[in-house]
Amino acid sequence: MDIGDKLKILSDAAKYDVSCSSSGSNRKNNKGGIGNASISGICHSWSEDGRCISLLKILFTNHCVYDCLYCVNRSSNDVPRALFTPSEVADLTVNFYKRNYIEGLFLSSAVYQNPNVTMELLLKTVQLLREERNFNGYIHLKAIPGADSKIISKAGMYVDRMSVNIELPSENGLKLLAPQKKKDAIIKPMAFIKEQRVQAIEEKNKFRFSKDFVPAGQTTQMIIGATKDNDLSIITLSEGLYKKYHLKRVYYSAYVPVSENPYLPMISMPPLIREHRLYQADWLLRFYGYKANELLDQAQANFDLNLDPKCDWALRNMNLFPIEINKADYYLLLRIPGIGVTSAKRIIAARKFSILDFENLRKLGVVLKRARHFITCKGKYYGFHYMNPELLKQHLVGQTINQITKDQQLSLFELYPNLRREGQ
Repeated sequence: MDIGDKLKILSDAAKYDVSCSSSGSNRKNNKGGIGNASISGICHSWSEDGRCISLLKILFTNHCVYDCLYCVNRSSNDVPRALFTPSEVADLTVNFYKRNYIEGLFLSSAVYQNPNVTMELLLKTVQLLREERNFNGYIHLKAIPGADSKIISKAGMYVDRMSVNIELPSENGLKLLAPQKKKDAIIKPMAFIKEQRVQAIEEKNKFRFSKDFVPAGQTTQMIIGATKDNDLSIITLSEGLYKKYHLKRVYYSAYVPVSENPYLPMISMPPLIREHRLYQADWLLRFYGYKANELLDQAQANFDLNLDPKCDWALRNMNLFPIEINKADYYLLLRIPGIGVTSAKRIIAARKFSILDFENLRKLGVVLKRARHFITCKGKYYGFHYMNPELLKQHLVGQTINQITKDQQLSLFELYPNLRREGQ
């Protein structure tokens, strides 16, 4: 098979692996235009200092011995199959890099023959790139669950980041949709990579020329919506992965219906809004100091699709608000909807010089459209005169008072209870 045909098949097959960042665009080129984002193959990740890195994103092969019901590359699916050689992947990567198409490689694979054979092929590829082709660009490699730890260890010396995809959030889900995969086989390489990274960092501190091991850390991916797992179980799992295995990112992939099966949900569209809410919650876990059991509980085990998790948490904890902006510490400021990490740091810095008012917050970049309902400035409250969570929620999702009262006529004093007190 021509290498161009292989590239077309295996770049398209790689689009379902989201354990690296990607633009997700489908914008096609037109006559006289420049660029084409509709063809799979190039994805975008970001460096620690914020630079965007373009990556060649491909599978080594889509020949798979597993028959996972949710996967387009499952063994029973009738799709075009292709298999690269290590030399072909190395040639593509170097040639694309020289043409300034890419700055690195994201290489994943279906399980070809068995995990060890697949991992050996991936190792040969990255070894060839580093040692013979002198390629020093970014490489993100998929670690194959079930492969020998010695092979994974060798591969980790050549790559910047590795990912071990969990795929499904629960062991019951694996048994139902991917019975050939085992939870222990997935967790074992994740734990091994973490241990090797810790050891490499310790050696780096002692010996100047010791080798790096997966210096950019490891990631994983979970498919959302293929099983009945709720959001609480998903973010609780993510929280545990961050703590136990020091993951850099957990990626969430909305289930794409690629086949019909009684065990799969009957949906016409991927649950993209749910995926978005999980990413927002994941951000709160990593940077805002939230815990999974704060964001959700058994009474509310799924995120509100109409409201972001931070606002939803605030509305369920109205007893904590309003917060005086001039007295709250950094972590309490982060709990206020409309105030992010950057704004909180600016507020802390600005308070050293003067007492802040509403206009000062606007200049600092606070999203006052949301924040004003949850704060006071110099003791003054600038939000609605009512603190009714349901009414405030309706306002935050963009509905007017007329829409709120469409089905039920509410008293003016129910909407604005302070008016009753002022009129007495």
